[in-house]
Amino acid sequence: MRRRDLIAAGTLGLAASSTGSALAGPTGGTAPAAAMNIAGLGLPVITEGRLRNYVFVSLRLSLGGGATPEQMRAKEPFLRDAIVKAAHRTPFVVADDWTVIDGRALCAAVVRMAVPIAGAGKIVRAEVTTQTPRRRTGLRGT
Repeated sequence: MRRRDLIAAGTLGLAASSTGSALAGPTGGTAPAAAMNIAGLGLPVITEGRLRNYVFVSLRLSLGGGATPEQMRAKEPFLRDAIVKAAHRTPFVVADDWTVIDGRALCAAVVRMAVPIAGAGKIVRAEVTTQTPRRRTGLRGT
């Protein structure tokens, strides 16, 4: 397959995954909650004052308060910037593993920092969908 075809397929797949839940029709009589995906967010793993690894994270944000994915697209760069800055200030590190990010701490921080950026109640929940470490070998096991 040509490189151009791979890039086009990846772009179409990313666009479909970010708006898939917004385009889905109602099921069971209730409308699904709107959601927005943030993919490819590189977060550092910093321990003992040293950069140990990067973990690339994909997030799924559940929207509330009448927010639509189209409205939130304009806020995505500001959310990305705030998440990366927070990860450098206080890293979301798991104590004994340099290949994963503490998902619970990250999600709680995302919901907190979304209030001044998007508005109160616009992002009601965040979840980590994927985590991919940059380095997988040569890391501390315990």
